[in-house]
Amino acid sequence: MERQEPLKKTSSTKGKEAAEYHIKDKCLIIKVKQDLDHHNTLSIREQSDKLLEKGQIKSIVFDFSGTDFMDSSGIGVIMGRYKRLTLSGGKIFVTGINHNLDRIFRMSGLYRIVPKFDSIEEAITRCR
Repeated sequence: MERQEPLKKTSSTKGKEAAEYHIKDKCLIIKVKQDLDHHNTLSIREQSDKLLEKGQIKSIVFDFSGTDFMDSSGIGVIMGRYKRLTLSGGKIFVTGINHNLDRIFRMSGLYRIVPKFDSIEEAITRCR
């Protein structure tokens, strides 16, 4: 049976939780529940870094199914986690990308370093 840790939530300045965190098979799943903008990036960055510091996380899957928009600070969150994980051989994956986010990922060049998958389950299989 797979080891699963309970969901963790962070809050944002908008009063609604910004993200949920789940660890499965040494893969940190970050379900972003709002727009990934300057209002939410600090809490998401801090919480994900705390979980990474505990060790045992090999990869991150960002699930954007609850997100409509991302600005440059959101790109910074992804790039920061990417840089941190690649030093230890880890990877970053994304899923739940809508049309608006797809455009941002293409224009920023993020797809060159962060693969996109259709589902969390598909991304998790690549975490191993």
